[in-house]
Amino acid sequence: MTLAMNREELMEYMKQIFPQVHRDFVVEELDENEIVMRLVVEDRHLRPGGTVSGPSMFGLADVCVYAIILARRGRQSLAVTTGCSMDFMRKPEGGKDMIAKCRLLKLGRSLAVGDVLMFSEGSDKPAARATMTYSLPPEGSAAAAFG
Repeated sequence: MTLAMNREELMEYMKQIFPQVHRDFVVEELDENEIVMRLVVEDRHLRPGGTVSGPSMFGLADVCVYAIILARRGRQSLAVTTGCSMDFMRKPEGGKDMIAKCRLLKLGRSLAVGDVLMFSEGSDKPAARATMTYSLPPEGSAAAAFG
């Protein structure tokens, strides 16, 4: 399967549909089955103690899987998160960006599943792991016609 949007098209589309947070996330790499995304960590992403907050890491995992679904299905995908399982394994470093490496495990007609490993930039030890499940509207339906 080929991509419906390349890295640049995906970043531009995300800027259009998520103007409030598009600066937080940068697509570093993209292919048919994997995406690497950066969370640009700022003070608002930190919790007391100077570590990246759980909600910020959840956001990174969620946007990462959503982005690879968009890249594969195109601008008509109005996917919604239906499930998440997240494991926090070690304290991420507050002064460093978070890097997420996501594999798309399934992209069906009505369901998508992605697996995300998150690292502090420069570390090879994962700080967290998430499995995200999305419900997909049928292609061509009124619910999918977004963008």
